[in-house]
Amino acid sequence: MNWIVLVVAGLCEVGFTYSLGRAKGVTGADWWTWITAFAVLYVLSAVFLAKATQTIPIGTAYPVWTGIGAVGAVVIGILIFHEPATFWRLFFLTTLIGSIIGLKSLS
Repeated sequence: MNWIVLVVAGLCEVGFTYSLGRAKGVTGADWWTWITAFAVLYVLSAVFLAKATQTIPIGTAYPVWTGIGAVGAVVIGILIFHEPATFWRLFFLTTLIGSIIGLKSLS
């Protein structure tokens, strides 16, 4: 169950990076909306991470959490914010995913 909570925490991290990216391009009330979403998702991400670490070792949970966030942020950046999808960027993204799977399989 706490692995599901950890994945939700990672997805909240992806959400708060997306919100931050959206806030970058707007002003006024829209900026406040995106910053509020950022703050809520940031807190939820930390709360879910703390819950997951009750049974998952921190040395595994934290890298998996940040890995989900990093992979999600890169994918969001490429698909939504039109950032470049270079060979090396995708290569290292793949190695990161492999590392996350490796940590999960050892726990």
